[in-house]
Amino acid sequence: MTYGADETKAAILKLAKDGLTPGQIGMVLRDDYGVPLVKPLLGKSVTEVLVEGKAAPPLPQDLRDLIDRAERIKRHLAEHKGDRKNVHSLELVEAKIYRLSKYYKDRGLLPKSFKYTTVVAQLA
Repeated sequence: MTYGADETKAAILKLAKDGLTPGQIGMVLRDDYGVPLVKPLLGKSVTEVLVEGKAAPPLPQDLRDLIDRAERIKRHLAEHKGDRKNVHSLELVEAKIYRLSKYYKDRGLLPKSFKYTTVVAQLA
């Protein structure tokens, strides 16, 4: 490995400013920079480095991914209104979003005012 701790931190912050998520940053570091794992090198995760550098995304990545999945299902249901299986899938994804957002609110990673609005109730 040719990169030290300072160069790795700088690369993480640069990639975050380019708009990459923490997961994508980890893959770029692995593939392009030859850094297999950030935590053994820096003693902290990519997300912790982003928080210290004030470049952390507003939503945690797993919550953002669930919201994106719900958006894709909503677009599908707009075209295929009779697809009951995906209505149920949307219900399950939204339930996960509620549980995860409650967890992050309790831990202080999301503001208490964060509110995800449901679409399933509007479909029925």
